[in-house]
This record gives sequence, C-alpha cells and structure tokens, in this order.
Amino acid sequence: MTERIAKFIAGTGFASRRDAERLIAAGRVTINGARVDTPVTFVNENDEIAVDGVPLHAHEKIKLYAFHKPVGTMTTSRDPEHRKTVYDVLDAQYKNLKYVGRLDYNTSGLLLMTNDGDLARKLTLPSSNISRTYIATVSRTDDNGLNRARRGVTVRGIKYRPMQIDVIQKNVLRVTVTEGKKNEIRIVLRACGCPVTKLHRISFGPIQLGNLSVGKIREINQKTIDALLKTL
Repeated sequence: MTERIAKFIAGTGFASRRDAERLIAAGRVTINGARVDTPVTFVNENDEIAVDGVPLHAHEKIKLYAFHKPVGTMTTSRDPEHRKTVYDVLDAQYKNLKYVGRLDYNTSGLLLMTNDGDLARKLTLPSSNISRTYIATVSRTDDNGLNRARRGVTVRGIKYRPMQIDVIQKNVLRVTVTEGKKNEIRIVLRACGCPVTKLHRISFGPIQLGNLSVGKIREINQKTIDALLKTL
C-alpha cells in the first residue's frame, strides 16, 4: 500500500501534513537516501524515510477489541493468588493486548482491549466522561436508596458521581456511570440498601457487547475507533 510522503510524515506524529510539505520544499526529507523535492511522491512500508537524516517510523495502527470477560477471571496479567486471568482465556495472538480499566473477579461482560497503552489510559480517565452501562441484579431494591445513588453519594469519605439507574424488572437494574472508580456500583448500591449479587457490563461509550459469546473477542472497526478518539 502506498501513500503520499507528507501523509506518512504526519502519521508518524513528527509534523502536520502542511509542515511536512514545508520540510519537503526545504529539501530536508529523503527517501532511501535520495532527497525528495515534491510532496507528490508516494512511499510504501519498505521505504526508509528520514528528516535531516533522522529516520521516521510509522505509528503502529491503533487496534481496539471487545472481549466478553467471564465471571471468575482477574483483569490482570498475573495474579499472586494464582487465580485465572483474562489472559488465560484469550488466544495466544491477543496476549500482548492491554486491558482498558478493570472488571472485578465476579463481574462479567464487556472489557475493552487495545495495543495502545496511551489510549487505554485516556479511556479510563474520569475527565473523559465516557459512559459505561451495566446490568445489576440486586438482592432487594429500595426507592429511597436508588434516588440517593441517582443524586450522588459519599461513602467512607469518597464521593461518587450521580448514577443513571433504570429499573428493568424486580431487582434488576440498568446502571450507567461515567467515573469508573473501583467497584463503584457495588459500593454505592450496597451503601444505598441495594446490594449487588450479579454485575454484567453491556457497553463502554459507543461500543456494545451485543451477542458476543462469553470468552470471545472481536475487533472494533476503524469508524468506531475514530468516533471514540474524537471524544477524548
């Protein structure tokens, strides 16, 4: 696959496309050791591109995956208690992926995985305000308690943002949060008199778990990734 030299330079993060064209015009760019004199020049993955003699390397394309995490797995690469981890479930080709946030041992559902550590970090920042939606089964419901959770509560000195909570059926709730603090839903609902017995994540931002089978993984299309990146 070929692309214009200015686009390649911009893709490495070295300069914008317009600045790349200025570098070319100034005679500072070479392809395989030969100076480039026009931006209407095409390169491929086998070419060696340099600016002022310093080689440039294309960024690895960002990849994002939806993984259906099973109950009874740790979101970690190594567990000191030797419990099963998500990497024990994933096929070998996905072992190098980074998880986006965590789902606890007894929580199932959508876990995002990526090859880009910076993206994983940004997606979990509270300032990103990315919504995550869960189906929570509780041992009992209390209207006053749920209303407290909807307004936002402080538990043991930690403030939790308001949650969007819809009652689907008796003792089954749809809960949406944007903060992503550790065990947030379990802690808040327990404090509000509605202890969680089962928790399952169904979405993370625009990405839905859908009918993905337990323990399976699927790649997210580029259009969805681009839409997600624009929100960060």
